[in-house]
Amino acid sequence: MLEIHQFPCLSDNYGFLLHDPESGETAAIDTPDGEEYLRQAEAKGWTITHIWNTHWHPDHAGGNKAIVAATGAKVTAPQEVEKLSPIDRIVGNGDHVSLGDWDARVIDVSGHTNGHIAFYIAEADIAFVGDSVFALGCGRMFEGEPEQFWNSLDRIRRLPENTQLYCAHEYTAANAKFAVHADPDNAELRLYAAQIDKKRSKGEPTVPTLLSREIATNPFLRADDADLRDRWGGSTPAETFAALRSAKDNF
Repeated sequence: MLEIHQFPCLSDNYGFLLHDPESGETAAIDTPDGEEYLRQAEAKGWTITHIWNTHWHPDHAGGNKAIVAATGAKVTAPQEVEKLSPIDRIVGNGDHVSLGDWDARVIDVSGHTNGHIAFYIAEADIAFVGDSVFALGCGRMFEGEPEQFWNSLDRIRRLPENTQLYCAHEYTAANAKFAVHADPDNAELRLYAAQIDKKRSKGEPTVPTLLSREIATNPFLRADDADLRDRWGGSTPAETFAALRSAKDNF
């Protein structure tokens, strides 16, 4: 069984180490802080053998060089990560990568950046989604276009609903405030938001999040919903998504 070690990193990132006990291989999923990843791996008795980057931003690939220098780990990433570090294998939508005997499918989730990818491990019901989607939110649209980003979110929505989404930041409390503003009549959302408040008051993480719950409550995954379209406008889901994203940017 795969082991996932999740830990706080930088100011609001989460770090993830994915370990396969059978092979002894360990993947660093993004690298916000290389030294912290090395400390966490040492504490677990693991050696980082792989780095899987979701996109090029420094709080996701900035630790690559330090980890590679210390361990010789091989970097698998979208081509845009070359802005920060060398890549051993460039991957894109539909490619497959492995950790021991575990297979991960690469999914195009661009929009936050144009090369953003996610890693989906079907046998484990998990996806590492970087900054493409958050609990009750999604990443800022720094490089992409609304239709592109909406199509990326739709690819995530089409994964099995029992998929656990490992997103990269603890933004959920702020996301919940906007989500309730965007979709005030959603009773399940209000219940979810109350649970988030309780968790955060205790210092507990809200990540990972279950895809089925996000489909029911996350306004950015529901841009094709008639009530949200009526409230926020747009003749297509991409246009409604764009209106929601703009409103969140200024919320």
